[in-house]
Amino acid sequence: MNFIELQKILKDKLGIEHLADIARELETSPQAVSNWKARGKVPYKYVSKIRSKFNKIDSISSDIQNEVILTKNNEQKFYQNNKNFEEQAISLIDILLILVKHLKIIILVPLSICVITYFYVNLSYSPLYESTATIMSSSGGNQSQASGIASYFGVSMPNQSGPSWVYPEIIKSRTLARAVLKRKFDTETYGPDKSLLEILTYGNHNEKDKDFLTKKGIDKLLGMIEVESAGSNFLLKVVTFEAVFARDLALAIIEELDNHQAGYNKNKTSKGRQFTEERITNTESELKLAEEELKTFRERNRRFENSPSLMLEQQRLLREVSVLTGVFTTLKQQLETIKIEEVKDADYVLVMDPPEAPLYPKDSNKKQTLIFSGLFGILLSLIFIFLIEFILITNQNNDQSIKELKSLFFKNIPILNTLKRFTN
Repeated sequence: MNFIELQKILKDKLGIEHLADIARELETSPQAVSNWKARGKVPYKYVSKIRSKFNKIDSISSDIQNEVILTKNNEQKFYQNNKNFEEQAISLIDILLILVKHLKIIILVPLSICVITYFYVNLSYSPLYESTATIMSSSGGNQSQASGIASYFGVSMPNQSGPSWVYPEIIKSRTLARAVLKRKFDTETYGPDKSLLEILTYGNHNEKDKDFLTKKGIDKLLGMIEVESAGSNFLLKVVTFEAVFARDLALAIIEELDNHQAGYNKNKTSKGRQFTEERITNTESELKLAEEELKTFRERNRRFENSPSLMLEQQRLLREVSVLTGVFTTLKQQLETIKIEEVKDADYVLVMDPPEAPLYPKDSNKKQTLIFSGLFGILLSLIFIFLIEFILITNQNNDQSIKELKSLFFKNIPILNTLKRFTN
């Protein structure tokens, strides 16, 4: 059945002419009716609905019956396999029409955003520079002194060649950050010989604001630092607003990290020395008492060879003196080793790849920024266009519904027609 015939029949029988009225009468969407008009054909299921509505298919048109007989089987199979074909096709057509209708918006919005982004990148944007360094931990000292003493007495302790440093946690700690904030740097923006706290908080401040500014400076400094683990090495990254300042800050962080570890080992060595000196004092006292007991025993028992009990007592006293002498000697040796460790200058942080001043900013890819801004502009324009179309379609449907409601009221309530004529 042709769409023209459908329009003619509905116009003659019901006075329906507009596509929206036809869709409402046949209980389908206006998009589907528009698709029928474009193809010039009406699906069989709607022809059947028309036939049941008027109950006289022969009097409607002889062409309808012929078309129904020829296309009935094919159209039933078509609509079973492609139920959503009409909606999809009309949706694609509507989308293309909407895009062509609002082509100016699609071009102007992305272009405007790209222009704004270009001026921002070239005029208002502050570049950031990243300096990197590769570091690793040295042993930081010999075997623990307390562990060596304990092993002498037969106590098993884990053998540690040095502390197992956790660089990311140490570098990102507030303790290390406070030490770095006291360091002074030369910058082009803030001038020479300025502390890092002054640089990060934009100049000198009152003493009463020092605690607040220190916390603020710590947060900023930790945000500028990044540490990544690369096997046995660690990659330190420092991002600042100047290239040379980024390198100097990375060097300062490495130096403070080395000082932190040196202080840790010094504190540990001091505790070992204190423990060893106390043990030497106690052992020396015990050794003197054991030697006095042995001396007294020999003075009282000058002829003890014929007495097994006296010989056993002498062996016990000799063993006690021998053990205490060995402990005393070992402690003295350990004390000398600790004294050497205290004055030894060790490098606790090994710099495999020192930091350098970067030649270019970290995020200098302007083309990529412009491309992303253009894509964002296209997406924004599409959202704006479809939102406008949705609002217009909604308003149009509401107007049609109001008109239809008025028509039904006047048609079904005769008194309203009488009042209308009277007022006119």
